[in-house]
Amino acid sequence: MTKKICYLAVLTALYVVLSAFLKINLIGNIQINLGYIAFAVALCAFGPWGTVVGVIGCSLESLLFSAYGFSISWAVANFIIGIACGFLFLQVENIWARVANIVLSCAMGLLAAKTFIECQLYNIPLAVKFPKNAVAFAVDTTIMICGLFLWRIIEKRRRI
Repeated sequence: MTKKICYLAVLTALYVVLSAFLKINLIGNIQINLGYIAFAVALCAFGPWGTVVGVIGCSLESLLFSAYGFSISWAVANFIIGIACGFLFLQVENIWARVANIVLSCAMGLLAAKTFIECQLYNIPLAVKFPKNAVAFAVDTTIMICGLFLWRIIEKRRRI
């Protein structure tokens, strides 16, 4: 258990570093967030426990480095993505099933939950918020899929 906690802490720190220092702005406060690579690796390695990396990493990064402050919508989105992916990743080894799960989980977390929370919390019209979150969905889903394939490479090298 101590080993798992240490790995999760290291992956959380990696999430924060990748998220805070390797950002490319796209639209508004939507950026390419490479922290999702660490999030995907944590989910592959530890199942639903990897959710800790996404939620705490996102929270720390936004509290420490974001001009917008803490974002409950991102934390909730990462929680939904982490739980949905984490439980399935324990059950299914097939790479394409995992890719499909990432897409569906990111849709639930980013397109549905994050959009709903931000529209309600900040009184932003759906027609304004949904397109921005659709960009975040496309980018973050792609980066998580890259993290999934990185995990496959790591896993194969460990078996050799």
